[in-house]
Amino acid sequence: MKIGFIGLGNLGRAICTRLSSLDIELKVYNRNKEKIKDLAYDKVNSPKDLLKECDVIFLCLFDSNAVRDILTGDNGLLCEDLKGKTIIDLTTNHYTDVLEFHKMVNDIGGNYLENPVFGSVAPALKGQLTVVSSGKVEVFEKVKPILEKIALEIFFLEKPSSATKMKLINNLCLGSFMATLAECTALAESCEIPKSKALEILGVGGGQSLILKAKTQKLIDEDFSAHFSNNAINKDLHLLQNLAYELKRPLYSAAVPKELFSKMKMMGKGEEDFCSIYQLFK
Repeated sequence: MKIGFIGLGNLGRAICTRLSSLDIELKVYNRNKEKIKDLAYDKVNSPKDLLKECDVIFLCLFDSNAVRDILTGDNGLLCEDLKGKTIIDLTTNHYTDVLEFHKMVNDIGGNYLENPVFGSVAPALKGQLTVVSSGKVEVFEKVKPILEKIALEIFFLEKPSSATKMKLINNLCLGSFMATLAECTALAESCEIPKSKALEILGVGGGQSLILKAKTQKLIDEDFSAHFSNNAINKDLHLLQNLAYELKRPLYSAAVPKELFSKMKMMGKGEEDFCSIYQLFK
């Protein structure tokens, strides 16, 4: 079976590497063709071209604007050829836009599965992502064997938009933890405690977390090549605040991390990994 894949950024590339390592044949499309020219996958010229041979197509894009463009743009996926095909959307969308995507695809006989990803490059390469899906239960059950090739933990929340909202809620933890760990690291250094030793102690103390395990070596090496960018976490925390506003709820602990990551973006560091927020505190 050939699987279509649209969006080969950092995460998309890692997921494609995982799928191809399992001898799954991929046909890929990326809006910036120059960025994928050296990849060995079978490339197509438009999203619509994937529909000729692929019954399942993954989207792994930056935001809802990008998803809408892939669906409705010139030679996009939203056409008669989509009938009976399934779109698995790994994008962290806006929680209202994703409702529109469900309707747009389902109304013409396609299947849309909202499927945001928890995790970044390292777990993706090992097939150890976490995914939360929303959509029709029969669609989820049909493609679950494919999801099991990229994810260790799989959850299903049937009501459309629930998976997206849960992803945003999860990223409140992610952004808050990263900002706190970065500040703790910089503070320890100010106390003349070696950075590597401070991170080791935090890793068995109050800082013990998946995020610290994933970012310890990057912080030690000050390797800020992006696995999950400042731009991405900044976008997600903005969406989370929009959600809280719509629910007429205060959102106390998201405000400061969001502004810190906004500062990183303003400083021209948006494409760096979000652990580079350490630089602000240092």
